[in-house]
Amino acid sequence: MKKHYILVLLPILMSGCFNERGISLKYYNNCEEYYDLQGYYHKQCDKNIVNYQEVIDTIQPTQNPARGSVR
Repeated sequence: MKKHYILVLLPILMSGCFNERGISLKYYNNCEEYYDLQGYYHKQCDKNIVNYQEVIDTIQPTQNPARGSVR
């Protein structure tokens, strides 16, 4: 019976909105896009709980072939 409660409560507790940049509290991000006076493009978005790029950078080990363990 406890397994059934866990299976029901887990999706409810872990529910977040998956969007193209990551997991946030809102499905649509409030992104403000504009060009400044010099013509540079800026895009400011709300913070996500988890960004996909941060997860990818964390999982992939940093490889530096110039400083290997064998010399």
